[in-house]
Amino acid sequence: MTRDISLFEAVLPLATMVICLAGGAAVFPMGTELLIIVMLIAAAVAGAIAVRHGHGWEAIQVSTGRKLAAVLPALLILLSIGMLIGTWMFSGTIPLLVFYGIQLVNPEYMILTAFLVTATMSLTGSSWASAGTIGVALMGVAAAMGAPLAATAGAVVSGAYFGDKLSPLSDSTNICAIGAKADLYDHIRNMVYTAGPSFVVALVVYFVASIYTEAGQLEMSAGSNRLLLEIDQIYNLNWLTFIPAVVVLYGTFRRKPAALTMVASSLVAMIVGVTLHNFSFNSALLSAISGFNMDMVSSQVLQAPSESLRGLLNRGGVNSMATTLILIISAFLLAGGMDVSGGLDKLLHTMLRRARTAFGLVLATMLSGATMISLTSHGGVTALIVGGLFQDAYKDQGLAAENLSRSIEDSVTIVEPLMPWTVSALFMATTLGVPTVEYAPWAIFCLTGPIFSLLIAATFSKTGFGLKRLGHQDSVTA
Repeated sequence: MTRDISLFEAVLPLATMVICLAGGAAVFPMGTELLIIVMLIAAAVAGAIAVRHGHGWEAIQVSTGRKLAAVLPALLILLSIGMLIGTWMFSGTIPLLVFYGIQLVNPEYMILTAFLVTATMSLTGSSWASAGTIGVALMGVAAAMGAPLAATAGAVVSGAYFGDKLSPLSDSTNICAIGAKADLYDHIRNMVYTAGPSFVVALVVYFVASIYTEAGQLEMSAGSNRLLLEIDQIYNLNWLTFIPAVVVLYGTFRRKPAALTMVASSLVAMIVGVTLHNFSFNSALLSAISGFNMDMVSSQVLQAPSESLRGLLNRGGVNSMATTLILIISAFLLAGGMDVSGGLDKLLHTMLRRARTAFGLVLATMLSGATMISLTSHGGVTALIVGGLFQDAYKDQGLAAENLSRSIEDSVTIVEPLMPWTVSALFMATTLGVPTVEYAPWAIFCLTGPIFSLLIAATFSKTGFGLKRLGHQDSVTA
């Protein structure tokens, strides 16, 4: 027999996760292993609560399986990005971008450049494609120049999610508009109120950070020159090396399935590596599955590779995402337990009931979005559930639907990569080679978006700025 869950029981698994994460980080290095243990402990608490309320292990498994099935497209992209990185090292595509990046990028503005380049690339509608391709190359350039990797990774993440939030080609942008029943372009225009200031703050921070890291970058000029020479020795760099990247750009603009586009690019990269650089076919397969390795390079070509070169090239492969998948399953066991026990519904409805003002409504929306995305890692499901839950509340307060869709974006799309256990954060950390806790303080665009969203809502009753009334094309006075 099932019983209604209390608010304390609903919050307890999340509180357990936060306490264990903070306590564990104080004793052990923050890494994927610690996250897995913490998520399993929290999942055990959620499962015990579910059992206490009359639910069994079978129900938790079924719920976990449904959640995993919902994010299957993202998991396939995760695996295909691993394959892409390994084969792009094999084909020389990423080394080519690093080779010219070192020569063309002004070392003084490496962090700022990382932000602007990925922001431009992500306007194609995919934060993951942007970070997994040009972002990886920018990290290689940063490493060669001696730029701070955490700051560069944060800039890449910020740029990647700028486009993912504002591009009409982005899946998340479209789904957030659908979830709130808002017009897509009204939704995008309304997001300028929070995305615009966040973009400007990020520009200023990255500009200042770039200036203050100039000295460290210039000290690496000798190492950079050696890296350029080694890349030129290993690869036959010409326009053919860039073909795998063209495949990704074409597939992105043509709105082809992301995972299939990545696999197609990987196959092309394998062909390029074998035919252009004289690597073996066996090495091509190993690059796709286990990642590229300097052992694949003949000693006759390069006898004593530098550590910088090994750090750049020895990576990728489907296997590199295995630990990430284990953590995702652990996180979904927690979500499954909370779903079965009714804890998640309890939290969402509690937040909704306490929304009495415009600020309270926006805050409740954002807390609900952040809670759901932290447990599901599925922006689409979160947008549809939170959007459906809050639509009437926004209408009752005379607020347009695009305020709801923006609140969802500001609490789901750009917040997910800041939570170390979510799929997006794990993807960014694994792909860029920097733990989430290290790049998160530098993901300025993602950090400031929610702040500006709440600030606008808090001051709306006095300023009438930033929120739109029903039936108005622009924000009006309260």
